[in-house]
Amino acid sequence: MARGCLCCVKYMMFLFNLLFWLSGCGLLGVGIWLSVSQGSFATFSPSFPSLSAANLVITLGSIVMVTGFLGCMGAIKENKCLLLSFFIVLLIILLAELILLILFFLYTDKVSDNAKRDLKEGLQLYNTDNNIGLRNAWNIIQAEWQCCGVTGHTDWHDALPDKTVPDRCCQEHYKECGRNASNVFWSRGCYEKVVDWLDDNKHLLGTIAMCVLVIQLLGMAFSMTLYQQIHRAGKKYDA
Repeated sequence: MARGCLCCVKYMMFLFNLLFWLSGCGLLGVGIWLSVSQGSFATFSPSFPSLSAANLVITLGSIVMVTGFLGCMGAIKENKCLLLSFFIVLLIILLAELILLILFFLYTDKVSDNAKRDLKEGLQLYNTDNNIGLRNAWNIIQAEWQCCGVTGHTDWHDALPDKTVPDRCCQEHYKECGRNASNVFWSRGCYEKVVDWLDDNKHLLGTIAMCVLVIQLLGMAFSMTLYQQIHRAGKKYDA
């Protein structure tokens, strides 16, 4: 009976972590593709130049791959060291998530103000030769979200010559429309649009966060259950 439960937990954990590992491989592949693509994705923040979409996806993919590998090998090999490492990695990730969430809610206003200021400083790099990724990213965001600048189209006046705006700020888009001050530009800033989107989708995001939390807790519970079963089986065998 106990051996049957052990096998059940073992193979459930193996299959779960195999899918986890494959997901990590996929994320890592996407991140590498983004990093070698033609600068279509970049960071908006000059203070954190490494905080790009590609680097974030590569980091996430690597963490998922390592965690999935530890879980897979620990389960299939019934290795207590790997299972314990898997548990510790999940525990560290869970604690880091909780700490970041608490700090975010404690300093929401400060985080918001710093983000706006940093994004506005990043606008200065829009027309520089080695920041095509940032330029493409702003063009995509402004076209898709129908917004302009960080808080409004006037943000671009300090970043671009002659108080012009990017063409993607125009409600009626055509080449060099941003140079014509009589054109109608999107009135809302992109920061406000993103905040509104997060507020509109807070229930969906909360559900996703809860699912991730449940998966992490189940992974920790399964790994400790399997660890204890292997430990007890080893003791009986030694006796």
